[in-house]
Amino acid sequence: MSIATPDPGAVRSDADADAPLSLTLTDPERREFDAVAQQLATTTPELIDDAKWVAAARELSAHLPPRLRQVVRAYRHDPGEDGTLLLRNLPVDPEVLPTTPTVPESVEREATVPAAVAVLIAAELGEIAAYRNEKSGALVQNVVPVPGRESSQSNAGSTPLELHVENAFHPHRPDFVGLLCLRADPDNAAGTLVSSFRRTLRLLDPATREVLHQERFTTVPPPSFRSGDSAVAHAVLTGDPEDPNVKVDFNATAAVDTEAAAALERLRDAFVEASTSVPLRSGEMVFVDNRLAIHGRSAFTPRYDGQDRWLHRTFVLLDNRRTRGSRPGNGSVLD
Repeated sequence: MSIATPDPGAVRSDADADAPLSLTLTDPERREFDAVAQQLATTTPELIDDAKWVAAARELSAHLPPRLRQVVRAYRHDPGEDGTLLLRNLPVDPEVLPTTPTVPESVEREATVPAAVAVLIAAELGEIAAYRNEKSGALVQNVVPVPGRESSQSNAGSTPLELHVENAFHPHRPDFVGLLCLRADPDNAAGTLVSSFRRTLRLLDPATREVLHQERFTTVPPPSFRSGDSAVAHAVLTGDPEDPNVKVDFNATAAVDTEAAAALERLRDAFVEASTSVPLRSGEMVFVDNRLAIHGRSAFTPRYDGQDRWLHRTFVLLDNRRTRGSRPGNGSVLD
């Protein structure tokens, strides 16, 4: 039996060991992926949130192109300095897309090929998940500009979105956040901003890092999430001091004293300095490691003409046992 060996080009975008993980599918790989996505999209009951459909996605993800599965596995093992994985030339056809949704709390319920693409990759990375109090627990959520919410610090806004860990307040925040671009904004102005603490660490002095490791901060839920408890103080950095996990939302996290506030401001400055922009185009998907990287969005101007920016968002967990008590019926939705 012949076994394909990993292609180095499928793991790093160049010879630099610090380069972000990325992969551009070949056209034959894209067609191979499209066939799997088409099969999943037409699998009964053709409802994304149905447990049988999710189980089918889990099984079919094993049939994705081998290079794609290799790079996803490499990313799962070590997300690199930037904590991101960028995938290009995925089977999304902008010519057959409906108009971009404009309603609040927009989600996908019925199976489509783009939704199948997002779920298949998420299933290969880990366990797809959602939160009952956020967008009704939908597993595939639309990130679209909504009229009247331009200045909101949420996925419905179009002004700059502060750098944040997704659901930083939640005891079981996602390990990874996936953003699949169906349609870029017409002006190509919007970018997903990403900043990893693996790059930020070197910009902070030891005293600041020590304060950030102490339980001197609180975080309130974001506007898109209608419940949560911010009363318990927490540390912004946890785990290995040389490679810590991050828990912060610069729109929602506050310090409990002036020294901690100064440390938080220095951390924000460092994250901004180390940030990069990922300008997603149709058929491109970025994953962000929500444990060590934070993300945001640059400003753009919606037209509300049906051709505005449209992303599918998914959340991925690595350990289903860790969240079992928060997932009724052993489903995919956390309370």
